[in-house]
Amino acid sequence: MSEEKVKIRVRAMNSADWRALYEIWADPGVYRDTLQIPFQSEDEVRKKVENPPEGMYRLVAEVNGRVVGVSSLHRGRTPRLQHVAGCGVSAHSDYWNQGVGSALMSAIVDLADHWLNLKRIELEVYTDNAAAIHLYEKFGFVIEGTKRKYAFREGEYVDAHVMARVRD
Repeated sequence: MSEEKVKIRVRAMNSADWRALYEIWADPGVYRDTLQIPFQSEDEVRKKVENPPEGMYRLVAEVNGRVVGVSSLHRGRTPRLQHVAGCGVSAHSDYWNQGVGSALMSAIVDLADHWLNLKRIELEVYTDNAAAIHLYEKFGFVIEGTKRKYAFREGEYVDAHVMARVRD
C-alpha cells in the first residue's frame, strides 16, 4: 500500500467473510503475532467464522470493499465476569500502518463502552510486538503483567504482556 490515507469502513462480520479471514490469517506477518498457526485449512477458517462462540462480537475493516482486518470482543462466560471482555485485532500486513488497527480498536472500545456497558477489556500481546503495544496504549490499555514463555513461535517460547483497559 502507498503511504496515503486509506478510507476504512468497519462493519459486523458475516459468514461470507470467511475467505477474506482465511487470507488475513494465512499472512505470515499476522500469524507470527497472534495465536493463529500457519497452514489452517479453508474449512477450519470457514467453520470458525460460521460458528462463533456465544458472547462473541466480531467486526471487520474494509478498504475499497476488501476485508483487510478483523477484531473480536468476547464476553466472560460466567455471570460474575459479564463486565469483562477479551479482545483481539489483526490486519493484513499489506495494510499495516494505514489506520486499520485504530479503526477496529475504536469500534471495539465504542461497542464495549456505549452498548455493552463493559468495565474491563483485556488482551495478551507478545512483548516484541511494539506496534501493537503502541496501538493498545493509544486506546487506554496498560500493561498489567508479563506471562513468561507464553507461546511457542518459530521454534522458541516467547513472552506476552497482559494488557487491560479499565473504565471507571
